Amino acid sequence: MRDSDRVFKDAIYEQIARVGRAVANSRRLELLDLLCQGPMTVEQLARKSSLSVGSTSQHLQHLKEAQLVRGDRRGTYVVYRLRDDLTCSLFHTLQTVAGRYYAEMRAVTEEFLDNYRNLEAVGVGALKERTARDSVILLDVRPPEEYAAGHWPGALSIPLETLADHLTELPQDRTIVAYCRGPYCVLALHAVDLLRQQGYQAVRLTEGVSDWRAKGIPIAKSDRG
Repeated sequence: MRDSDRVFKDAIYEQIARVGRAVANSRRLELLDLLCQGPMTVEQLARKSSLSVGSTSQHLQHLKEAQLVRGDRRGTYVVYRLRDDLTCSLFHTLQTVAGRYYAEMRAVTEEFLDNYRNLEAVGVGALKERTARDSVILLDVRPPEEYAAGHWPGALSIPLETLADHLTELPQDRTIVAYCRGPYCVLALHAVDLLRQQGYQAVRLTEGVSDWRAKGIPIAKSDRG
């Protein structure tokens, strides 16, 4: 290989490595997962990831320097969003590879879900079959700003934190399919657990917005949020 060829190859792989360094942090990956749901302020991201505002800002700065996210000022707030859908695809690919290749990830997931082994979970394929066969209610239990940014068409929005106060709005003679951010999100687990305790027939949809985008499933948006 010519010296000029080697210089070119080194320069190219160094640029690719910038992406790897930016996402080589578990908390930054969580922030990317949250931003796959839609744009959020630093304060919203900090609250949802259980980080301080300062730590969240530092992680976002790393992601911004790698051009994976961008920030737009709105008055006194800065709203962060993914650079484009390709960044969400990157996160989804990393999540899928880890789930497929790492036994530790499967073990951690199975151990946690063992506490909810009596709760039925369905994927998109089973959801479509059930929808064609039965009349179901699809329930989005994420915060309202995430629902507004992108949700399953026709889904109702009742955030988990207010679900107990809105149970009377849900019919007890239909199956309720609750979903949140994806296979490792716990909001839908808690929602289904609450619904079943109150006598509802409820199941959890294991996939979320980033999974649907990866499968080419249309995402609906609303004006609120």
